[in-house]
Amino acid sequence: MTAIDATNAPATETKTSSPDTILLLATLLALVAWGASVFFFGVPGLYIPALALVPVMYVLLIIISRG
Repeated sequence: MTAIDATNAPATETKTSSPDTILLLATLLALVAWGASVFFFGVPGLYIPALALVPVMYVLLIIISRG
């Protein structure tokens, strides 16, 4: 036997991302992207993404209300 045996080696921990962490990072990334659009395009960068998300929010509200 060798000094380092496979049965004696500690297992490496695998990091799993929780769904909450992924959701938080996605939300943060969306806010940063929106802020960058305001920085680069001014006022249209503020209201055009919000206007584009109106149909998405409408569908989400319908899905939520249906249960």
